[in-house]
Amino acid sequence: MKNFLRAERKRKKITQEQLASLVGVSRQSINAIERGKYTPSTSLALKISEIFNTTVNSLFELEPVDYQKKAEVEQV
Repeated sequence: MKNFLRAERKRKKITQEQLASLVGVSRQSINAIERGKYTPSTSLALKISEIFNTTVNSLFELEPVDYQKKAEVEQV
């Protein structure tokens, strides 16, 4: 999954630490999300989108590989 969290955070001049505090996670979690190492839960993605007054789809975008994983699971 691709995300635009870092760009949106910088545009709003919010640090990772500040965002983490607002949504109740660690700064490391925000960093991992921004680097694509961690996919946030639905509730965390919703909380983040509310902070930026935008939609989840504006911050997070599925990539073609994400759809391939779903197809593989359905075949099992």
